[in-house]
Amino acid sequence: MKLWAREMKDGHVIRDAVAEDVTDDTRTHKVLRCLQEVCHELDLAVPIWLSQNEKDFRQRGRCRFTQDSFVEEIPFDFLDFRVLKEDEP
Repeated sequence: MKLWAREMKDGHVIRDAVAEDVTDDTRTHKVLRCLQEVCHELDLAVPIWLSQNEKDFRQRGRCRFTQDSFVEEIPFDFLDFRVLKEDEP
């Protein structure tokens, strides 16, 4: 599984990072590890998964983490987090 995170500000990408997890773990664990990895690379605190984030990610394979998902102030509008490549069955 490969995931992509982009910091967005005024419709522009500020910074981005890609993470990949090739373990045989569950999809949920892979997603959480990838989120931690991209946040570490971007020097961000890991956002809190709100119910809307979970719903969007399950339905569309992507979600947006806004200021409401972060404890600290963020210098961008939202973090766009999406699946680039799912594991093959």
